[in-house]
Amino acid sequence: MAKDSIRLEKVADLLRLALRLAGSAEGLTLDDIAQEFSVSRRTAERMRDTVRDLFPGFDQEQDGAHLRVFIRGGLPPFLAAPTAVELAELDGQVRALEQAGHRERAAALSRLADKVKAAQRDKGKSRTATDLEALRRAEAVARQVGPRAICDVGTIDLLREALLALKKVRFAYPNTGQDVPLSRLVVPYGLLFGRNAYLVGQQSKHSQPVLWRLDRIMDLEIVDEATQVPADFSLDAYAARSFGTFQEEPAHVVLRFLPAAAAEARRMVFHPTQQLRDLEDGGVEVSFTAGGLLEIAHHLFTWGDNVEIIAPDALRHLMVRELERALARHRNADRGPTPQA
Repeated sequence: MAKDSIRLEKVADLLRLALRLAGSAEGLTLDDIAQEFSVSRRTAERMRDTVRDLFPGFDQEQDGAHLRVFIRGGLPPFLAAPTAVELAELDGQVRALEQAGHRERAAALSRLADKVKAAQRDKGKSRTATDLEALRRAEAVARQVGPRAICDVGTIDLLREALLALKKVRFAYPNTGQDVPLSRLVVPYGLLFGRNAYLVGQQSKHSQPVLWRLDRIMDLEIVDEATQVPADFSLDAYAARSFGTFQEEPAHVVLRFLPAAAAEARRMVFHPTQQLRDLEDGGVEVSFTAGGLLEIAHHLFTWGDNVEIIAPDALRHLMVRELERALARHRNADRGPTPQA
């Protein structure tokens, strides 16, 4: 990398740090800075000191054993003004959420985009409008194949209200084998978004949280009963237990990709816990720990015969069963001729 590029990168990091300090209510510690910018503690100290010398609103407070730093009063408008690329990314996320069926989340993000644009000065608006429109025409969101459940309007907002107020919720939810939905009293832990949207919550008679599909929740109401999410519960850790959203006991998964698919497999993130091992024949072995074996099997369909399941046996047997079912369906000799249009 050229020296000029290195210098510009350091300047960009300083501006990013200033933006983070101005936008953070609780401030950042030196460890936070070092982790976020992937630098040593000594470099984090130099970055902090440089920002302190450049921005008059710099301040710091002692928080136990840690010293937190931040910038009071915000930054000059020209430093905080969004770029056309940043606005285009925001716009792209709105479109992606709309196409995925998450209308309420798309609407909330769209309102944020409008507020960001409204905060711009007139000169800034005219400067970015042309570039933003050009990027919109040049970028699109690929349609995802498969059905998507549609959540009732207001469900997410009401659940977020309960999560912020630390209140229980009550709702009717279908019960397998019964025509009448059952009433559930649930402690909400958080919201989990994937192809469908879920409430992660715990009923009083159960020791572990479970998933509730938002599109199946009916007659939702907030109960005036205070509750508390366990201090040791992490929604990110809960979500990371599975390949998708289905929760089951995690298994150690080992997949071997043939050389023809190795390059693509190396670019994929199958799971946050994954590890890659290059093989002598040019292939690659991917291993990770997760539940959701059926979702894993369905994903592996897309790799055809370029992947081999090494472990666990349960996943390999599940894959064989799913393949046999699909094969039997499509080889059914009793099917009549395809109707003519």
